[in-house]
Amino acid sequence: MTLYLWFVFFLAVQVIHFIGTWKLYQAAGRKSWEAAIPVYNSIVLMKIIGRPTWWTLLLFIPIINLIMFPVIWVETLRTFGKKTTLDTFLGIFTLGFYIYYVNYTQKLEYNPDRKLTPQNKTADTVSSLLFAIIVATLVHTYLVQPYTIPTSSLEKSLLIGDFLFVSKVNYGPRVPMTTVALPMVHDTIPFFKRKSYLSWPQLPYFRLPAFEKIKRTDIVVFNWPVDTVHYFYEPKGRPGVIKPIDKKSNYVKRCVGIPGDSLSIKDGFVFINGKKLVLPERAKPQYSYSVALDGKTPIDFESLLKELDITDGAGFKSEKRDTLYFRALTEASAERLKNTPGITAVTRQIDRGNDNAIFPHINKWSQDNFGPIYIPEAGKTVALTNESLPFYKEIITKYEGNTLELDGSHFLINGKQTNSYTFKQNYYWMMGDNRHNSEDSRYWGYVPENHIVGKPVFIWMSWDTNGKGINKIRWNRVFTTVDGEGQPQSYFKYFLILLAVYFVGEFFWRKRKENKA
Repeated sequence: MTLYLWFVFFLAVQVIHFIGTWKLYQAAGRKSWEAAIPVYNSIVLMKIIGRPTWWTLLLFIPIINLIMFPVIWVETLRTFGKKTTLDTFLGIFTLGFYIYYVNYTQKLEYNPDRKLTPQNKTADTVSSLLFAIIVATLVHTYLVQPYTIPTSSLEKSLLIGDFLFVSKVNYGPRVPMTTVALPMVHDTIPFFKRKSYLSWPQLPYFRLPAFEKIKRTDIVVFNWPVDTVHYFYEPKGRPGVIKPIDKKSNYVKRCVGIPGDSLSIKDGFVFINGKKLVLPERAKPQYSYSVALDGKTPIDFESLLKELDITDGAGFKSEKRDTLYFRALTEASAERLKNTPGITAVTRQIDRGNDNAIFPHINKWSQDNFGPIYIPEAGKTVALTNESLPFYKEIITKYEGNTLELDGSHFLINGKQTNSYTFKQNYYWMMGDNRHNSEDSRYWGYVPENHIVGKPVFIWMSWDTNGKGINKIRWNRVFTTVDGEGQPQSYFKYFLILLAVYFVGEFFWRKRKENKA
């Protein structure tokens, strides 16, 4: 929905509210017209039902308001004497329209001094649960979101089984675009395998102010731009599901190119504006390697793989068993192999072919040799030609919502002839450190700014599932930061010390109060 349509919808809601409540306002000693003034009517209603004014703010926060509206309906009914279980049921399951019935057909008795605390244990439990859900949803949506690393694309920096806190405030919290959804779940209802949201209506993209801009080499969580679920737990043969932006799958990669950059990849190394990209110390890029063996010297491969912490596996390339293929090795591990008796050569694999799977899918480049390309910046203009169109077609049509047609040798955008295009938002280039085992921007192109979710800042748990049925906690990664100088350091022991000090201090404080009493 556009802003204009949302404005019309907002006014319609105000009209519905006024028609259904103006007599209630009068019964509470207010003026009937106060029920018709947007926002002000909510403030007045909070005073009528005896709830704090700041609840009004919650009515305008997407997702939170889905919880608050039923609460307000029930509170309004109880304020006017409708306290039975049936009244509560009718208030919620008629989507508040039961209030119309009360407003026009019942004798209105305003109870300004009613008890606001729950009258029984069940009501108290429900009230506490709703409050907890509201607080957790606010934190999850606008401050910090938990995230689990599912793949090895950032292996050595972030491992499979790392449990992260992703900060929304660093790059600016994104206001949810999907307005009707279950709180604190992404695209699927757990256990039920059903969508957790309605695709309509959608809010326009809006992001709150940020603490920082995305920088080169930042690790970023974002919605996968090309994500469509072809069946979404439905029988095969049905049309695919096109997800809303904020319900697309969450991906985590390293940003290697920011708006305005010229990016190229040469033999696997990223170059920005002609200079080789320098990665932070904690980043350990990996590549595939072929390792030649002399066939005579015995090698303890099990110990070697364990020493080098190789997680992506290795295997022989042929029946001769004279060449091992490692899917992912750091440069340090490759150097260690070169110095191992029985190994005669360690060769990094470089893809120099032309692969149609590589963006922009014109059989031009490979995963290791690519570009240069321009990373679009908001407000910048590029020339449109037959050669440049494959790079920007998705941006013009899918990400920025224009129509694009080719009329002979002329381009028509939204029906108007043009030979250039001006970008409406910023774009980024995201890649995994595990260069040969990462599906990233090399395969599907630019990441739009409105797809950015947040910045991973903290690993609170790391669970090692090695595939052999032996699971264990990686204690050296618990309570470590994602960014920072030097190698990661666990702060878990300091947390335990502070926790112990807190409980010991609380014990003696309680004892002291008891002795005084």
